[in-house]
Amino acid sequence: MELNERQEKIIVIVKESGPITGEQIAQKLSLSRATLRPDLAILTMSGFLDARPRVGYYYTGKTGSQLFNERMKKLTVKEFQSIPVVVEESASVYDAICTMFLEDVGTLFVVNKRKHLIGIVSRKDLLRASMGKQDLESVPVSIIMTRMPNVTTCHPSDSMLEVANKLIGKQIDGLPVVKEVETDGEIHHEVIGRLTKTNITKAFVFIADDDIHS
Repeated sequence: MELNERQEKIIVIVKESGPITGEQIAQKLSLSRATLRPDLAILTMSGFLDARPRVGYYYTGKTGSQLFNERMKKLTVKEFQSIPVVVEESASVYDAICTMFLEDVGTLFVVNKRKHLIGIVSRKDLLRASMGKQDLESVPVSIIMTRMPNVTTCHPSDSMLEVANKLIGKQIDGLPVVKEVETDGEIHHEVIGRLTKTNITKAFVFIADDDIHS
């Protein structure tokens, strides 16, 4: 977030004299309290300043990167997740390639007849399979998929920052968003969404746009 000249001056004053009231800040700048109100609101909402009733404003000491980190932690997967694209384990590699192309996604989630997540297929998996001489219509996608429990997942309540770190750390394009379901006494995963690098980018844009309109 870019601060204007007056907001920068306010931060300097609060750093040097805080806690300090809005009225006292206005006096130091030879301005009215009403004139400063929007600036103080922006600085407080952005996290640069904090305010306590009957005490005044004080500097939080947080850098721009720390504030960005905190905002990302507050954003959750459920706010940005997309609709998942799934295929059944009996689908052929050819069917999976067609589905990926038609849906314009980089990852397919493989489910069994009970709709439980059992694996994941990426572009690389399909490309690797198509380089051989086998009949792609006769090879089930379950042969080439990455199987559970080796699939990295996320949940709707996870923070976007946490999931972004997973994507970077695992060097993958997307994760299935899942919820746990119990069937026959066992816990399985049901796919309810997908979270990709595009969704992460949307979260960045959301924060930037929020700053612009604050």
